Amino acid sequence: MSDLHPGIVHQEQRFRRQLVFLWVGLLGLVGLSMLLGRYPRPYWLSPKQLWTDPLALQLVWALRLPRIVAALLLGASLAAGGLVLQMVFRNPLVEPGFLGVSQGAAFGAAFSILYLGGSVILIQVSATIFALCGLGFSYMLARHLHYGGWILRMILAGIAVSAFFAAGVGLLKYLADPLTQLPEITFWLLGGLWSTRWRNVMAVLPPTLLSLILLYLTRWRLNVLVLEENTAFSLGVWPNGERAGMIFLSVVATAAVVSLAGMIGWVGLIVPHMARRVFAPDARYALPASMVLGSMFTLVCDDLARTLTGGEIPLGIITSLLGALAFILLMTTQRVRARA
Repeated sequence: MSDLHPGIVHQEQRFRRQLVFLWVGLLGLVGLSMLLGRYPRPYWLSPKQLWTDPLALQLVWALRLPRIVAALLLGASLAAGGLVLQMVFRNPLVEPGFLGVSQGAAFGAAFSILYLGGSVILIQVSATIFALCGLGFSYMLARHLHYGGWILRMILAGIAVSAFFAAGVGLLKYLADPLTQLPEITFWLLGGLWSTRWRNVMAVLPPTLLSLILLYLTRWRLNVLVLEENTAFSLGVWPNGERAGMIFLSVVATAAVVSLAGMIGWVGLIVPHMARRVFAPDARYALPASMVLGSMFTLVCDDLARTLTGGEIPLGIITSLLGALAFILLMTTQRVRARA
């Protein structure tokens, strides 16, 4: 550390302080979310009632806490996946669903609702399988394309596979019973955590947590993978193999949380931009910052979804609304110099 330029040392110390501040803010937000709700009165539960009201304690433990954990996993996975894919593909408009993952999960969930009974566990399993199929189809199609480099081929293949699964979802919606199955498919596609219980969280926790830990431990290599092929190879990196590994980990985490929450947009697109704006494009700090900011963003959106009205607003609507507003704010306040 002493051999580094004083300006770099100061910047890294500032980044670490900001990360600690974000973690403290996240913990405070979790505590606040446990007390927000419509019992015993809108919109607040007194901490004293956790000790005097058994129903309040049961409500927090059995309903709010698993939902909070699911929101944290959802936000961290989508945001981390978005940052990884944007850096690997060197494209700021990439997000976790563009490789056919989200549309594959949507097709799997719709298929389960129509033909497998529609239980929560079966929807999760089917959505996860088809999400991974989306990645596999994108990879195989990219290998058979003969246009452009590998990154461009993956992007084009992802667009084609997403369109294919989107057409499949449309067909399943057309075949669904309009009184029972179609509303269930529609609500799943809108996204939400209203059916989340501990058994659902435990089902997605192992693959999600393992993927996030591995991404965190290898985050510094993203700074090398964004370089040109020859440069990265000269630094001792196997670019194609390590990029494939990073993509796979991002997709596994994304597939797991999407199978639980449904289609949740904008988190994987806008949160990495926010993280890079504060922490610069250094993945050592931008990746953990994306995880924390994604968790905070999703948790705030879920709190709004379950408290604003007497019913529940689908989470995907809230994330799209706030994500679009944040995107507009970022684009109108960030000065970008265009070069011919």
